[in-house]
Amino acid sequence: MGRVETERKFLVDRAKWIAAGRGHGILYRQGYLCTDPATTVRVRLEGDRGTLTIKGPGAMSRSEYEYEIPAGDAEELLHLAAARMVEKTRTRVRVGGHTWEVDEFHGANAGLLMAEIELESPDDPFEHPEWAEEEVTGDPRYHNSWLAEHPFSGWKKENPGR
Repeated sequence: MGRVETERKFLVDRAKWIAAGRGHGILYRQGYLCTDPATTVRVRLEGDRGTLTIKGPGAMSRSEYEYEIPAGDAEELLHLAAARMVEKTRTRVRVGGHTWEVDEFHGANAGLLMAEIELESPDDPFEHPEWAEEEVTGDPRYHNSWLAEHPFSGWKKENPGR
């Protein structure tokens, strides 16, 4: 059964994040089989755990269906999505009553450091850590599916997040 995902995204100040000493994360490799504005289909290897995820349209809130699949199947599907890949290390951090997911991107998206927080609703209050800076929730350039096709390394230097 699907659910509605409500998340907000923020750029992370690298110096403040490092100073916070938040530990080690898990390598994520994900590829996009479909990046239509109405539907995104993603395959992911999170360490040795494979998932297939289908997301509906939306910036902050959207429907999401996620299914665990064998890691070998995920690896094969990643080959189908080789032209639309994102690699990142994700670190989970508890702040207040919420878990933040901080992603340090690799490869063509190296230099980008971004945090997400999942909320119960768009107006759910949360504690804002000092390392979470500019909110980019409504900016489609910061969707992983966009980054897979338009890597951060190709953006103009004056864009935020570097």
